Amino acid sequence: MPKKQGGSKKKVFILDTNVILHDSSCTEHFQEHDIIICSHVLEELDDFKKGNVTNNYNARAFTRRIASFDDKAMFNGGVSLGKGRGCIRLKPNKYEYHNDLSKAFPRKKKDDNEILNFVYCFSADPKEKEYEEVVLVSKDVNLRMKACMLGINAEDYSNDNVDVEHLYSGSRLEEGVNSQAIDSLYEEGKCVPVDDFNLKSNSFSCNEFIVLKNGKKSALATFVKSDGEREGHFFRHVSKRQAYGIIPKNAEQSFAVHALLNPEVKLVTISGKAGTGKTLMALAAALEARSSYRQIVLARPIVPLSNKDIGFLPGDINSKIKPYMQPLYYNLAVIRSQFPEKSEMFQRLQKMLDEEKLIIEPLAYIRGRSLVKMYMIVDEAQNLTPHEVKTIVTRAGEGTKIIFTGDICQIDHPYLGINSNGLSVLIDKMKDQRLYAHIELKKGERSELAELGATIL
Repeated sequence: MPKKQGGSKKKVFILDTNVILHDSSCTEHFQEHDIIICSHVLEELDDFKKGNVTNNYNARAFTRRIASFDDKAMFNGGVSLGKGRGCIRLKPNKYEYHNDLSKAFPRKKKDDNEILNFVYCFSADPKEKEYEEVVLVSKDVNLRMKACMLGINAEDYSNDNVDVEHLYSGSRLEEGVNSQAIDSLYEEGKCVPVDDFNLKSNSFSCNEFIVLKNGKKSALATFVKSDGEREGHFFRHVSKRQAYGIIPKNAEQSFAVHALLNPEVKLVTISGKAGTGKTLMALAAALEARSSYRQIVLARPIVPLSNKDIGFLPGDINSKIKPYMQPLYYNLAVIRSQFPEKSEMFQRLQKMLDEEKLIIEPLAYIRGRSLVKMYMIVDEAQNLTPHEVKTIVTRAGEGTKIIFTGDICQIDHPYLGINSNGLSVLIDKMKDQRLYAHIELKKGERSELAELGATIL
């Protein structure tokens, strides 16, 4: 295998199966270091080839890529991944189960301990001494801890991790601003130059929301780079606007409704803890804007146990998915409750459901559907991988608006974390894009008890 310049030894990364299922292009992100895929991983990938969830697509994509390489080279020194890059190779797991592992972790058929044994034995193999460091890469925190117990270097796959300590919130408070400029904001349709407010900082992201205050005088605004006629830096007034009977209860919810109903913004993310109104605001805004779209789709990912499809659950398809979809129907019921049963607004909701103008279903069922002139809400987006989020966004057709909602602190996916889930990555990457707006909802509005529980427990 090629060495780094100067003849110094290099690292080799041995990948766990879950890394490939998380990102089929993971081999592109190890710079000049080598990558090894052991036969145990290939065997596990084989179990994921059939199906229609993301794990299945990633397993097939990775297998096709590996199959495109020269077979002999893959088993004899490896295949170069490009100039200045390392090599990738396949290595059969011919090592006997080591006594050191037998004492700590009993051997089980097709268990994660098989790859642990492979890495342990490979590290001690005298034929593999060209490497300065052998590293196991896994999304499984338990496997990484077991590796550390055995003195094996283990790391999370962190190529798509973001710094959540400084994650974009989408809004800020500016105090002591020019009161006359605040008055000017309330003039209908007027955009006021940012310089008129005498702020300490004029650095804002596109579509960022601002609470402007001077004593008891205040206004809600959003930052734009054009007032329709002039290019520059402006604040545009954000009014407290209701959406299909739902009235915002705080500034952040007003910001959310503004972004959700703004036809110039095609992608919106709303984050926040339980009870802040993320899904409710998104659904209400979709219904308010219904005439501009062919269809409203409200979807959420189903996070199955042990990476198994919902087909493993008992009952017919409706009974399988009903528990997952119930929170979405609950939000629809809240909106319905704003109107008398015989009113036009109430009846319109039922008609939209009957005519499939409004659809509530698992995200997996959306795959392959044409996303044209659609208002699409993806709930619980923190349980999506960055690749899944990218797949959804890149399939948006003309006239489509996509909303992602979720709580980055409440993750059910076994291999995602607060800094690696699709929602966090989307917020971090899309900041300051003209077509994008984000708002973090901070205040719970479900009830005083719910807010107490979300904050204290």
